[in-house]
Amino acid sequence: MDKPEANKGEAPVLGFIGLGAMGRGMCANAVRKHPAPLHAFDMNPEALAVQVAGGAIQANSVADVARAAQVIFLSLPGGKQVRAVSAEIADHAAPGTIVIDLSTTSVAEAREVAALLGEKGHSFADAPVARARQAAVDGTLSIMVGASEGLFTRIKPLLDYLGSDVTHCGDVGCGQVVKLINNTLLFEQVAALAEMMVVAERAGVTPDKLIEAVGLGSGNSFALQNHGRKAMAPRDFPERAFPMAYAVKDIGYTIELAEQMGVEPRLPRLVTEYYQAAIDQGIGEKYFPAIIEVVDRK
Repeated sequence: MDKPEANKGEAPVLGFIGLGAMGRGMCANAVRKHPAPLHAFDMNPEALAVQVAGGAIQANSVADVARAAQVIFLSLPGGKQVRAVSAEIADHAAPGTIVIDLSTTSVAEAREVAALLGEKGHSFADAPVARARQAAVDGTLSIMVGASEGLFTRIKPLLDYLGSDVTHCGDVGCGQVVKLINNTLLFEQVAALAEMMVVAERAGVTPDKLIEAVGLGSGNSFALQNHGRKAMAPRDFPERAFPMAYAVKDIGYTIELAEQMGVEPRLPRLVTEYYQAAIDQGIGEKYFPAIIEVVDRK
C-alpha cells in the first residue's frame, strides 16, 4: 500500500516509541503509508537506525518525540514502561496530543495512564495488537481499541496502516480487556493441545496425523492449525518469538481482571503452572508452545 494522497498540512505529525519485535514492523508501515513526518525513538540505536533508513526522523529521547508529534504510538514491553514513557510525554507534549498504546498492559494500568495524560490535556487510546510478527510487517494485525467514539473515529485511519482488522471494543481499557481474554484463551488451548499431542504420540498416533484428523472434526482450532502444526509437531520453538515470561505476564493480568470482576480464574491459574514450569526448567526463552516439552518430560 502506497502513501495515501493527502494534504501534508492537515495530516498529523506522528511519533513512534518502541521498535522491538512488533514495533519495528508497525513503525515501518506507518512511515511508508502516512503522508506527514514520523519521529521515531528506541533505546536500541540499531533498531532506530533501521527506521531512519526507511524514512523516519530520528529522535534522541522520548521528550523529543513528545515535542515534535501530534499523535504518538507506543509499543513497549508492559504497563510499567508505558506509564513511565507516558508521564514523560505528558510533561513535554503540546495540549491535545494523542497517545495510542499498542502494548499489552493491565486494564487498570491503561485507565491510570489515560487519567495521567488527561490531566495535562492529552487523549489516550489503548490499542493492543494480536497476531504474529509477520502480521506487523505485513500490516495485517488485529487491533482491539479502547477509546471514546470520537477519538476512535479520529485514529482509525492511522490504525488502518498497521492492521487489517481494527475493532472498537468500548471506552478506555476495553481494548486491553479483549486482548487479555484473547491471549489467555490461546494460552489455555495451547496447553490443552500440548497434553493431548503427547498422549496421542505415546499411544501410537503421530502429531501430523493427529492434526490432520482433528482438523476435520469439532476439535479443530486456530491453535491446532497454527501453533500445533507449525511449532509443536516439528518441535520448532525459536527464541525471541513470544517467550514464556510474556505468557505469564498476560495471564497474570487476566487473573487480576477476573478477580476484580468477581470471577474465580481457575483455568488461567492452572495453565500458568505450565508456563512457569518451562521458565523454571530453563526453556523460558523459547516460543511459548514449547510447553509441550514440559509435558513430555513427565
